[in-house]
Amino acid sequence: MSRPLLFLDVDGPLSPYAAEPEWCPNGYTTLRVPRDSVIPEEHRELSLRWRPLRVRLDPEHGPALLRLDYELCWATSWMADANRWIAPALGLPELPFVDFGPALFQERPDGVHWKTAPLVDYARGRPFAWVDDEQSDLDQAYVTGHHHAPGLLYHVNPRIGLCEDDFGALADFALSLGRAATP
Repeated sequence: MSRPLLFLDVDGPLSPYAAEPEWCPNGYTTLRVPRDSVIPEEHRELSLRWRPLRVRLDPEHGPALLRLDYELCWATSWMADANRWIAPALGLPELPFVDFGPALFQERPDGVHWKTAPLVDYARGRPFAWVDDEQSDLDQAYVTGHHHAPGLLYHVNPRIGLCEDDFGALADFALSLGRAATP
C-alpha cells in the first residue's frame, strides 16, 4: 500500500502571512523573495510595483513533515518555485507539485476552491490530507462526492501556521488509514 499524499500549501500553513507584521515566533526565519519569481508570467508586470514578498518559515517544520508517513507534495500557487525557495529553507528535498495550470486563481461559480478539483485529480483515488487555510464545507463536499478514498481537508490558522497539535492530527489521520506516522 502506498503512503497517502500530504498536499502542502505554503502561505498560511508554513508561512503565517496573517500574523501581526511585527510578530515572528521563536525559531522562524524570514526570507525576502522577489515577487517576479513567484508570480505567474502573465501577471509579472504588476510585480514591478511590489516590494519583495516576506515569507516567514520555521526550519523545524521540514524535519517534522518528513517524520510523517506521507508522500509530500506541494499544493500551492508557488508550484515549482516552492522547491526553489521554500524546500531549502525547511530542509526538504525537491518535492512533486500540483501544476494548477489554467485553474490557478480562477474562481469557480459553485464556490469550490480553485485548488480542490486539481488536487482530487492529482490524487487519482489515493488517500490524502490537504493542509491549507482556505478550504470550506463546499470543498469537503466536492472531495466527498468526487474522491473515492479518504480525504482530510485540514485547516490551519494563517495567523499561527502549523503547530505541534497539527502534526499530531496529521499523524493520527495517517494512522487511521492503517499506516504508522510519528509527529
